[in-house]
Amino acid sequence: MAKKVQKNLSLMKGNEALAEAAVQAGCRFYAGYPITPQNEIPEFMSRRMPEVGGVFIQAESELAAINMVYGAAAAGVRAMTSSSSPGISLKQEAISFMAAAELPAVIVNIQRGGPGLGNITGSQGDYFQAVKGGGHGDYYCIVYSPFNLQEMWDLTMCSFDKADEYRIPVIILGDGVVGQMMEPFDQKKYIRPKLPPKDWVLDGCKGRKPRVIRSLHMVPGGLEEHNLKLIKKYDNIKKKEVLFDEYFTEDASLIVIGFGIAARIALSAVKKLRDEGKRIGLFRPVTLFPFPSQQIRKRAHKNTRFLVVEMNAGQMVEDVRLSVNGASEVLFFGKPGGAVFNPDELYQKIKGTYRKP
Repeated sequence: MAKKVQKNLSLMKGNEALAEAAVQAGCRFYAGYPITPQNEIPEFMSRRMPEVGGVFIQAESELAAINMVYGAAAAGVRAMTSSSSPGISLKQEAISFMAAAELPAVIVNIQRGGPGLGNITGSQGDYFQAVKGGGHGDYYCIVYSPFNLQEMWDLTMCSFDKADEYRIPVIILGDGVVGQMMEPFDQKKYIRPKLPPKDWVLDGCKGRKPRVIRSLHMVPGGLEEHNLKLIKKYDNIKKKEVLFDEYFTEDASLIVIGFGIAARIALSAVKKLRDEGKRIGLFRPVTLFPFPSQQIRKRAHKNTRFLVVEMNAGQMVEDVRLSVNGASEVLFFGKPGGAVFNPDELYQKIKGTYRKP
């Protein structure tokens, strides 16, 4: 008889689960600025950082916060900032600097409706900003998209490890729904993997050669060489770090594709339609960069259609169409401006899109 494993279940808000996971993963520097709907994160970190010997700073602005994280990362500290959509927009220049300087840090975006100041309800309008590099130049960040509190916990811990492994900023692209919701989850213990030594940190050069961290390359050909180095790293990430989940896709003639909370709402509709005998599946990218293009392409053929559902005006759908490359029809259903899918609304849309094979 198998032994039943007792889980350490907790009941917290999504934002709080993410913040505690960061603490458990060794985050010892947090700088941020208040904005709804992510305010529970800085509030939580303001209490927890002093308890674990870390540093919490409520910065005077989003610009100041991300540049403080730049400095902490350069000193070798596991550092994090968080904000919501317009606040993340203000951080983009420094994120580009950090990507160029190959500095590891975790950047949390609990999305709200936009563009502009928009509103304070959950949205998925920042896909392009996160995945395509919202700042200037040729760069990427690793981007994770949690769709429940368990993933808020697990992916936050993973984010710090991958940031250190690849020397890259990692973005957790959540939203106001998953950030504010409460549900039980397993507080899995953090186990630190073996990671490359931080032999690049600025920790004083007494007894060794000086080190320089920079994003300015003025020697002719120097910036091209640096970009080629970054591209090689991004290609390696594309090969090794793709994460996705799928449900009922083996026989599906219609595959729904969604990320984050949209995928979670869609899953309930897909399950209901499966019970009705409809051959419908769900494919969910967990990493938005690297995007699971090859995995989607393998599921595309003339007898399969795709329906992309997003809480925006249509962003990830472009990457799905590029992945499918004309092998299947790709349809879209979106809710922009902070509008959240109603489960029955999605059920009706998916049912109306389905064609009996």
